[in-house]
Amino acid sequence: MAQVFVTRKLPEVAEKVLRGAGHTVIVAGQDGPLPRDEFISGVARADAVITLLTDKVDGEAMDAAGSIKGFANYAVGFDNMDVAAATKRGIPLSNTPGVLTGATAEMAWALLFAVSRRLVESDTIMRSGRWPGWGPMQFIGGDVGGRTLGIVGAGRIGTAMALKSRGFEMPVLYTDESRNETLERELGARKVDLDTLLAESDYVSVHVPLMPSTRHLFGTKAFQRMKNTAYLINTARGAVINEAELVQALRERVIAGAGLDVYEFEPKMVAGLAELDNVVITPHTASATEDSRNGMAELAARNVLAMLEGREPETCLNPEVFQ
Repeated sequence: MAQVFVTRKLPEVAEKVLRGAGHTVIVAGQDGPLPRDEFISGVARADAVITLLTDKVDGEAMDAAGSIKGFANYAVGFDNMDVAAATKRGIPLSNTPGVLTGATAEMAWALLFAVSRRLVESDTIMRSGRWPGWGPMQFIGGDVGGRTLGIVGAGRIGTAMALKSRGFEMPVLYTDESRNETLERELGARKVDLDTLLAESDYVSVHVPLMPSTRHLFGTKAFQRMKNTAYLINTARGAVINEAELVQALRERVIAGAGLDVYEFEPKMVAGLAELDNVVITPHTASATEDSRNGMAELAARNVLAMLEGREPETCLNPEVFQ
């Protein structure tokens, strides 16, 4: 039977699926990003690997792997993987889309409400014992109902996030390479260019993958196009936003606020971000629900089983290696 290397402790369903098929599972001993030398060493002894976004799956790792049957990313994103290098070597790669769509869309809404209604600030003053009692000018935030929602990237998660706006009767704009007939049919959404979306939206929610074309998609110029009453929500990838320029825009109130679950230099934030009161920051927990994390683990394990059996995995990133 095969040996599967898992680079970090995952929900136990992954090990159950793999061990149930008779395979040996080796889980990295530390609960944190794996040092490069330990990653390479683990890969070298494995027939298949379950990786995280913090694991760089590049040509060096693939060449160290010998007769590896594939790498399965425990994430919907795969900017840590060199797909072209894997395809050249005939190594399949996979990710875990779909199972975390609902949870991530819900997190985008949680951030939207938290920053617009100033929940963290309000909670902090209540816990401090310094609240003097109700006042008409305290913690005034942004309205949600009837305001315009802009979706940057109308894929699975962007679509799910937008569809949840129905109860708030929000006009919806979206920008994407392709037309989204679901959003247009269900919400009367309009497909517009990014400049139009930024200028007209009260809430801008980011759902694009990290690629060369989307890195620093949001910087000073984008913030200046937005309303000074608008809020930016990011549950996609941190480097889509120039974080230093975001700090400046928030500090100068170029935009009203931001809700972030991802960061340009994870796990670190740029200087000044944590001191701002008009940003809500969470530690990359958009998929942190029982159903989503278990679903990701099970899908990654099923993908590994397929790779070990020479079959195309359910969510293969380079299916051409099986052609």
